[in-house]
Amino acid sequence: MTQTYQARIYVTLRPSVLDPAGTAVQSGLHHLGYDTIEQVRIGKYIELQLSAPDQATAEQQLNVMCDQLLANPVIENYTFDLETVDLETLAA
Repeated sequence: MTQTYQARIYVTLRPSVLDPAGTAVQSGLHHLGYDTIEQVRIGKYIELQLSAPDQATAEQQLNVMCDQLLANPVIENYTFDLETVDLETLAA
């Protein structure tokens, strides 16, 4: 029997990679008067549902998906949260 999982994936640039979008947002915030902002980094947030026989398999599948498509492992790091979805609660 398979279980459905909800994954929340956070992809961010590695600290050693320049972030021009983050720099632009930081500059914009400073122009708006938010002078206390010291650093802005821009990333991606992805939600997906997947089916797997157990949580370990779901985590392994997520790692492969992130390494192959959702993140660029050369310049980005990723983390994810994974929780079981109760489909009966969703249907109500």
